[in-house]
Amino acid sequence: MVVAGSGGRARGDLVPQLLRFVAVGALSAVVDFSVYQLGLHLGLPTYGARAISFVIGTATAYALNRRWAFQVERSRRRAAGFALLYGVTFFVILGVNALALGLLGDSWWKVTLAWALSQGFGTACNFVMLRWVVFRD
Repeated sequence: MVVAGSGGRARGDLVPQLLRFVAVGALSAVVDFSVYQLGLHLGLPTYGARAISFVIGTATAYALNRRWAFQVERSRRRAAGFALLYGVTFFVILGVNALALGLLGDSWWKVTLAWALSQGFGTACNFVMLRWVVFRD
């Protein structure tokens, strides 16, 4: 049974797909966070390190989401949609990161928590948009 608005996928496919997306997201987040920490360690400004880590994490996410989580064929439309979505998400996560950095005060965990909040918000938005817009059948 195909459910309207589900991007042409059966309702029963939502949970396995979400689990695959979460696994891809976790791996991509590890890549993203590792690059972020490396950039900070190398002396990059916080926003520069976050921008570079986002791009590398995004490339990882695209490759794995397209092939495994959403199991769709490669197409220019999907690649363009993904790039547009993640381009918008880039600015959203920078804003969330900046807001969190401003609100969290001075603490040893501030940078990590700001990263986690921005990553979590961006990830939730991306799943919805990938499932129902970018990677729909």
